[in-house]
Amino acid sequence: MGDADSTDRSGEHRAYIGSFTSGGGRGVTIAAVDPKTGALTPLSVATAEDPSYLALARDAGVLYAVSETERGGVAAFRRTAGGLAPLGAPVSVGGSGPTHVSVAGGRLFTANYTSGSVSSLPLDAEGRPHGPARVLAHRGSGPDAARQAGPHAHQVLPDPTGRWVLSVDLGTDSVRVCAPDPASGGLRQHAETALRAGTGPRHLVFHPEDAFVYVLHELEPQVTVCRWNTALGQLEPVGEVPVASEGASGVVRAYPSAIVASPDGRFVWAAVRGTDALATLSLADGPGRPRLTGTVACGGSWPRDLAADATGSRLYAANEHSGDVTWFDVDPSTGRPHRAGALAVPAATCVVLG
Repeated sequence: MGDADSTDRSGEHRAYIGSFTSGGGRGVTIAAVDPKTGALTPLSVATAEDPSYLALARDAGVLYAVSETERGGVAAFRRTAGGLAPLGAPVSVGGSGPTHVSVAGGRLFTANYTSGSVSSLPLDAEGRPHGPARVLAHRGSGPDAARQAGPHAHQVLPDPTGRWVLSVDLGTDSVRVCAPDPASGGLRQHAETALRAGTGPRHLVFHPEDAFVYVLHELEPQVTVCRWNTALGQLEPVGEVPVASEGASGVVRAYPSAIVASPDGRFVWAAVRGTDALATLSLADGPGRPRLTGTVACGGSWPRDLAADATGSRLYAANEHSGDVTWFDVDPSTGRPHRAGALAVPAATCVVLG
Protein backbone atom coordinates (compact mmCIF):
# COMPACT_ATOMS: atom_id res chain seq x y z
CA MET A 1 0.00 0.00 0.00
CA GLY A 2 1.24 3.47 -0.82
CA ASP A 3 2.30 6.25 1.52
CA ALA A 4 0.18 9.20 2.61
CA ASP A 5 0.84 12.22 4.79
CA SER A 6 -1.09 12.69 8.04
CA THR A 7 -2.32 16.04 6.71
CA ASP A 8 -4.26 17.02 3.61
CA ARG A 9 -2.92 19.27 0.86
CA SER A 10 -3.69 22.42 2.84
CA GLY A 11 -1.59 21.17 5.76
CA GLU A 12 -4.54 20.71 8.09
CA HIS A 13 -4.72 17.75 10.42
CA ARG A 14 -7.87 15.66 10.53
CA ALA A 15 -10.08 14.01 13.09
CA TYR A 16 -12.40 11.13 12.20
CA ILE A 17 -15.39 10.65 14.49
CA GLY A 18 -17.57 7.53 14.49
CA SER A 19 -21.19 7.52 15.69
CA PHE A 20 -24.18 5.24 16.12
CA THR A 21 -26.45 5.90 13.15
CA SER A 22 -29.10 3.80 14.91
CA GLY A 23 -28.95 6.41 17.69
CA GLY A 24 -29.17 9.48 15.48
CA GLY A 25 -25.52 9.69 14.41
CA ARG A 26 -24.39 10.75 10.94
CA GLY A 27 -21.83 8.04 10.21
CA VAL A 28 -18.17 9.14 10.11
CA THR A 29 -17.69 12.88 10.62
CA ILE A 30 -14.48 14.36 9.20
CA ALA A 31 -13.21 17.48 10.97
CA ALA A 32 -10.19 19.75 10.57
CA VAL A 33 -7.95 20.08 13.62
CA ASP A 34 -6.45 23.51 14.30
CA PRO A 35 -2.77 22.77 15.09
CA LYS A 36 -2.51 25.78 17.41
CA THR A 37 -5.69 25.42 19.46
CA GLY A 38 -6.80 21.83 18.84
CA ALA A 39 -10.24 23.10 17.81
CA LEU A 40 -12.36 20.91 15.53
CA THR A 41 -14.18 22.25 12.47
CA PRO A 42 -16.55 19.86 10.67
CA LEU A 43 -15.79 19.33 6.97
CA SER A 44 -17.85 16.41 5.65
CA VAL A 45 -19.53 13.12 6.51
CA ALA A 46 -18.92 9.61 5.15
CA THR A 47 -21.84 7.18 5.08
CA ALA A 48 -21.47 4.05 7.22
CA GLU A 49 -23.83 1.98 9.36
CA ASP A 50 -23.17 2.23 13.11
CA PRO A 51 -19.42 2.88 12.75
CA SER A 52 -18.72 2.55 16.47
CA TYR A 53 -14.96 2.16 16.12
CA LEU A 54 -12.40 3.36 13.58
CA ALA A 55 -8.78 2.61 12.76
CA LEU A 56 -6.49 4.65 10.55
CA ALA A 57 -3.69 3.06 8.52
CA ARG A 58 -1.73 6.30 8.19
CA ASP A 59 0.95 5.09 5.79
CA ALA A 60 -1.68 3.70 3.44
CA GLY A 61 -4.08 6.63 3.83
CA VAL A 62 -7.00 4.28 4.54
CA LEU A 63 -9.60 4.51 7.32
CA TYR A 64 -11.47 1.41 8.51
CA ALA A 65 -14.86 1.46 10.24
CA VAL A 66 -16.66 -1.45 11.86
CA SER A 67 -20.44 -1.68 11.72
CA GLU A 68 -21.56 -2.70 15.20
CA THR A 69 -24.59 -4.60 13.97
CA GLU A 70 -25.89 -8.14 14.35
CA ARG A 71 -24.50 -9.16 10.95
CA GLY A 72 -21.17 -7.38 11.58
CA GLY A 73 -19.12 -5.71 8.87
CA VAL A 74 -16.17 -3.46 8.15
CA ALA A 75 -15.83 -0.68 5.56
CA ALA A 76 -12.69 0.91 4.12
CA PHE A 77 -12.28 4.51 2.95
CA ARG A 78 -9.49 6.22 1.04
CA ARG A 79 -8.52 9.57 2.55
CA THR A 80 -8.95 12.50 0.15
CA ALA A 81 -8.43 16.24 0.39
CA GLY A 82 -12.19 16.68 0.86
CA GLY A 83 -12.84 13.78 3.23
CA LEU A 84 -13.23 10.05 2.61
CA ALA A 85 -13.97 7.98 -0.50
CA PRO A 86 -15.36 4.42 -0.11
CA LEU A 87 -13.06 1.57 -1.15
CA GLY A 88 -15.77 -0.83 -2.25
CA ALA A 89 -18.69 -2.26 -0.31
CA PRO A 90 -18.50 -3.26 3.39
CA VAL A 91 -17.23 -6.78 4.05
CA SER A 92 -18.58 -9.31 6.56
CA VAL A 93 -16.33 -9.98 9.56
CA GLY A 94 -17.96 -13.34 10.30
CA GLY A 95 -19.08 -12.25 13.75
CA SER A 96 -21.77 -10.09 15.32
CA GLY A 97 -21.46 -6.78 17.13
CA PRO A 98 -17.86 -5.84 16.24
CA THR A 99 -16.64 -3.16 18.66
CA HIS A 100 -12.98 -2.72 17.69
CA VAL A 101 -10.78 -2.80 14.60
CA SER A 102 -7.01 -2.69 14.13
CA VAL A 103 -4.53 -3.26 11.31
CA ALA A 104 -1.07 -4.89 11.17
CA GLY A 105 1.01 -6.94 8.78
CA GLY A 106 -1.34 -6.58 5.82
CA ARG A 107 -4.32 -7.89 7.78
CA LEU A 108 -7.31 -6.36 9.49
CA PHE A 109 -8.59 -7.60 12.86
CA THR A 110 -11.94 -7.07 14.56
CA ALA A 111 -13.21 -7.90 18.06
CA ASN A 112 -16.78 -9.15 17.84
CA TYR A 113 -18.50 -8.44 21.15
CA THR A 114 -21.84 -10.18 20.67
CA SER A 115 -20.48 -13.42 19.23
CA GLY A 116 -17.39 -13.43 21.47
CA SER A 117 -14.80 -13.87 18.73
CA VAL A 118 -12.00 -12.15 16.84
CA SER A 119 -11.72 -12.03 13.06
CA SER A 120 -8.88 -11.64 10.61
CA LEU A 121 -9.23 -10.44 7.01
CA PRO A 122 -6.49 -9.92 4.41
CA LEU A 123 -5.98 -6.52 2.77
CA ASP A 124 -5.24 -6.09 -0.92
CA ALA A 125 -2.64 -3.72 -2.36
CA GLU A 126 -5.09 -0.78 -2.12
CA GLY A 127 -6.00 -1.53 1.47
CA ARG A 128 -9.37 -3.16 0.78
CA PRO A 129 -10.35 -6.02 3.12
CA HIS A 130 -11.71 -9.14 1.50
CA GLY A 131 -13.23 -12.34 2.85
CA PRO A 132 -14.02 -14.80 3.93
CA ALA A 133 -12.96 -13.77 7.42
CA ARG A 134 -10.97 -16.18 9.53
CA VAL A 135 -12.68 -16.32 12.93
CA LEU A 136 -11.26 -17.40 16.29
CA ALA A 137 -14.03 -18.08 18.82
CA HIS A 138 -13.44 -17.36 22.50
CA ARG A 139 -14.68 -19.69 25.23
CA GLY A 140 -15.59 -19.05 28.86
CA SER A 141 -17.72 -16.87 31.14
CA GLY A 142 -17.55 -14.75 34.29
CA PRO A 143 -19.44 -14.28 37.57
CA ASP A 144 -21.62 -11.36 36.43
CA ALA A 145 -24.64 -13.22 35.02
CA ALA A 146 -25.99 -10.16 33.25
CA ARG A 147 -22.77 -9.24 31.46
CA GLN A 148 -20.57 -12.33 31.52
CA ALA A 149 -22.76 -15.30 30.59
CA GLY A 150 -20.40 -15.95 27.68
CA PRO A 151 -17.36 -14.47 25.94
CA HIS A 152 -17.47 -10.84 24.78
CA ALA A 153 -14.35 -9.81 22.88
CA HIS A 154 -14.11 -6.03 23.15
CA GLN A 155 -10.72 -5.13 21.70
CA VAL A 156 -8.12 -6.75 19.44
CA LEU A 157 -4.77 -4.99 19.24
CA PRO A 158 -1.36 -5.91 17.78
CA ASP A 159 1.62 -5.41 20.05
CA PRO A 160 4.20 -2.79 18.95
CA THR A 161 6.25 -5.42 17.09
CA GLY A 162 3.28 -6.83 15.17
CA ARG A 163 4.38 -10.33 16.18
CA TRP A 164 1.51 -10.80 18.61
CA VAL A 165 -2.16 -9.81 18.67
CA LEU A 166 -3.89 -9.33 22.02
CA SER A 167 -7.65 -9.70 22.45
CA VAL A 168 -9.42 -8.33 25.52
CA ASP A 169 -12.54 -10.25 26.60
CA LEU A 170 -15.02 -8.64 28.99
CA GLY A 171 -17.03 -11.84 29.36
CA THR A 172 -14.19 -14.16 30.35
CA ASP A 173 -12.13 -11.73 32.48
CA SER A 174 -9.04 -12.45 30.42
CA VAL A 175 -6.65 -11.28 27.73
CA ARG A 176 -5.65 -13.72 25.01
CA VAL A 177 -2.31 -13.52 23.26
CA CYS A 178 -2.59 -14.70 19.67
CA ALA A 179 -0.18 -15.17 16.80
CA PRO A 180 -1.03 -14.65 13.14
CA ASP A 181 -1.00 -18.00 11.37
CA PRO A 182 0.80 -17.60 8.02
CA ALA A 183 -0.76 -20.82 6.72
CA SER A 184 -4.43 -20.04 7.36
CA GLY A 185 -4.27 -16.25 7.51
CA GLY A 186 -6.16 -16.34 10.81
CA LEU A 187 -5.16 -16.05 14.45
CA ARG A 188 -4.15 -18.94 16.70
CA GLN A 189 -4.24 -18.63 20.45
CA HIS A 190 -0.83 -18.69 22.10
CA ALA A 191 -1.70 -17.94 25.73
CA GLU A 192 -4.49 -16.61 27.94
CA THR A 193 -3.98 -14.38 30.97
CA ALA A 194 -6.67 -14.53 33.63
CA LEU A 195 -7.54 -11.27 35.37
CA ARG A 196 -9.55 -10.76 38.55
CA ALA A 197 -13.00 -12.33 38.21
CA GLY A 198 -15.91 -9.98 37.60
CA THR A 199 -13.83 -6.96 36.57
CA GLY A 200 -14.77 -7.14 32.89
CA PRO A 201 -11.62 -6.07 31.00
CA ARG A 202 -12.50 -3.81 28.06
CA HIS A 203 -9.43 -2.11 26.52
CA LEU A 204 -5.67 -2.07 26.98
CA VAL A 205 -2.80 0.18 25.97
CA PHE A 206 0.94 -0.48 25.70
CA HIS A 207 3.45 1.78 27.38
CA PRO A 208 5.29 3.52 24.50
CA GLU A 209 8.79 2.76 25.78
CA ASP A 210 8.75 0.08 28.48
CA ALA A 211 7.44 -3.48 28.62
CA PHE A 212 4.18 -2.73 30.42
CA VAL A 213 0.53 -2.97 29.47
CA TYR A 214 -2.40 -1.24 31.18
CA VAL A 215 -5.75 -3.10 31.04
CA LEU A 216 -8.86 -1.02 31.75
CA HIS A 217 -11.88 -2.78 33.26
CA GLU A 218 -15.50 -1.88 32.49
CA LEU A 219 -17.25 -3.60 35.40
CA GLU A 220 -14.94 -2.10 38.04
CA PRO A 221 -13.15 1.29 37.83
CA GLN A 222 -9.70 -0.31 37.87
CA VAL A 223 -6.62 -0.70 35.70
CA THR A 224 -4.57 -3.89 35.89
CA VAL A 225 -0.87 -3.27 35.35
CA CYS A 226 0.82 -6.09 33.44
CA ARG A 227 4.41 -6.84 32.51
CA TRP A 228 4.72 -7.70 28.81
CA ASN A 229 7.33 -10.16 27.53
CA THR A 230 7.57 -9.68 23.77
CA ALA A 231 9.96 -12.57 23.22
CA LEU A 232 7.68 -15.11 24.91
CA GLY A 233 4.32 -13.51 24.21
CA GLN A 234 3.49 -13.47 27.91
CA LEU A 235 1.32 -11.01 29.86
CA GLU A 236 1.81 -11.04 33.65
CA PRO A 237 -0.45 -9.03 36.01
CA VAL A 238 1.61 -7.20 38.64
CA GLY A 239 -0.86 -4.80 40.28
CA GLU A 240 -4.05 -2.73 40.14
CA VAL A 241 -4.80 0.98 40.40
CA PRO A 242 -8.20 2.76 40.58
CA VAL A 243 -9.40 5.21 37.93
CA ALA A 244 -12.11 6.72 40.15
CA SER A 245 -11.53 8.87 43.22
CA GLU A 246 -12.36 7.20 46.52
CA GLY A 247 -16.11 7.24 47.07
CA ALA A 248 -16.83 8.70 43.62
CA SER A 249 -18.37 5.51 42.27
CA GLY A 250 -20.50 4.92 45.35
CA VAL A 251 -23.35 7.17 44.20
CA VAL A 252 -23.21 6.55 40.45
CA ARG A 253 -21.75 3.34 39.05
CA ALA A 254 -18.64 3.86 36.98
CA TYR A 255 -18.20 2.15 33.61
CA PRO A 256 -14.68 2.81 32.29
CA SER A 257 -14.40 2.77 28.52
CA ALA A 258 -11.12 3.88 26.93
CA ILE A 259 -7.48 4.19 27.93
CA VAL A 260 -4.54 5.99 26.27
CA ALA A 261 -0.90 6.63 27.14
CA SER A 262 1.02 9.82 26.52
CA PRO A 263 3.63 9.48 23.76
CA ASP A 264 6.41 10.40 26.22
CA GLY A 265 5.34 7.63 28.62
CA ARG A 266 4.70 9.95 31.57
CA PHE A 267 0.92 9.63 31.87
CA VAL A 268 -2.01 7.32 31.25
CA TRP A 269 -5.56 8.66 30.87
CA ALA A 270 -8.84 6.79 31.14
CA ALA A 271 -12.42 7.76 30.24
CA VAL A 272 -15.08 6.72 32.75
CA ARG A 273 -18.77 6.64 31.89
CA GLY A 274 -21.43 7.01 34.56
CA THR A 275 -19.27 9.39 36.56
CA ASP A 276 -18.51 11.13 33.23
CA ALA A 277 -14.88 11.72 34.12
CA LEU A 278 -11.37 11.58 32.72
CA ALA A 279 -8.80 10.09 35.09
CA THR A 280 -5.09 10.94 35.04
CA LEU A 281 -2.54 8.34 36.13
CA SER A 282 1.00 9.53 36.71
CA LEU A 283 3.91 7.23 35.89
CA ALA A 284 6.42 9.35 37.82
CA ASP A 285 7.10 6.39 40.15
CA GLY A 286 7.86 4.15 37.17
CA PRO A 287 5.82 2.49 34.40
CA GLY A 288 4.95 -0.42 36.67
CA ARG A 289 3.57 1.83 39.42
CA PRO A 290 0.91 4.18 38.00
CA ARG A 291 -0.77 6.49 40.51
CA LEU A 292 -4.16 8.18 40.23
CA THR A 293 -3.55 11.92 40.58
CA GLY A 294 -7.05 13.20 39.88
CA THR A 295 -10.16 13.26 37.71
CA VAL A 296 -11.90 15.99 35.72
CA ALA A 297 -15.32 16.20 34.08
CA CYS A 298 -15.35 14.80 30.53
CA GLY A 299 -17.22 17.82 29.20
CA GLY A 300 -20.33 15.85 28.30
CA SER A 301 -22.09 12.58 29.09
CA TRP A 302 -20.98 8.96 28.62
CA PRO A 303 -17.41 9.28 27.27
CA ARG A 304 -17.11 6.18 25.09
CA ASP A 305 -13.70 6.89 23.59
CA LEU A 306 -10.58 8.94 24.26
CA ALA A 307 -7.70 9.95 22.01
CA ALA A 308 -4.44 11.80 22.52
CA ASP A 309 -2.71 13.83 19.82
CA ALA A 310 0.78 12.95 18.62
CA THR A 311 2.43 15.26 21.17
CA GLY A 312 0.29 14.28 24.15
CA SER A 313 -0.59 17.93 24.68
CA ARG A 314 -4.30 17.45 23.87
CA LEU A 315 -7.01 14.91 24.58
CA TYR A 316 -10.29 14.35 22.74
CA ALA A 317 -13.28 12.65 24.39
CA ALA A 318 -16.18 11.26 22.31
CA ASN A 319 -19.26 11.69 24.53
CA GLU A 320 -22.00 9.43 23.24
CA HIS A 321 -25.06 10.49 25.24
CA SER A 322 -24.47 14.25 25.08
CA GLY A 323 -23.50 13.98 21.40
CA ASP A 324 -20.22 15.86 21.28
CA VAL A 325 -16.45 15.60 21.10
CA THR A 326 -14.71 17.67 23.76
CA TRP A 327 -11.07 18.63 23.55
CA PHE A 328 -8.70 19.36 26.41
CA ASP A 329 -5.33 21.04 26.82
CA VAL A 330 -3.01 18.90 28.93
CA ASP A 331 -0.86 20.47 31.64
CA PRO A 332 2.68 19.38 30.70
CA SER A 333 3.76 19.08 34.33
CA THR A 334 0.81 17.28 35.92
CA GLY A 335 -0.93 15.68 32.93
CA ARG A 336 -4.21 17.21 34.09
CA PRO A 337 -6.64 17.92 31.21
CA HIS A 338 -8.33 21.33 30.98
CA ARG A 339 -11.44 21.70 28.83
CA ALA A 340 -10.83 23.90 25.79
CA GLY A 341 -13.87 23.41 23.52
CA ALA A 342 -16.40 21.01 22.00
CA LEU A 343 -17.95 20.02 18.67
CA ALA A 344 -21.51 18.69 18.43
CA VAL A 345 -21.51 15.15 16.97
CA PRO A 346 -24.70 13.19 17.68
CA ALA A 347 -24.16 9.74 19.23
CA ALA A 348 -20.36 10.09 19.06
CA THR A 349 -18.58 6.80 19.77
CA CYS A 350 -14.97 7.07 18.62
CA VAL A 351 -12.39 9.67 17.62
CA VAL A 352 -9.21 8.99 15.63
CA LEU A 353 -6.59 11.64 14.86
CA GLY A 354 -4.28 11.70 11.87
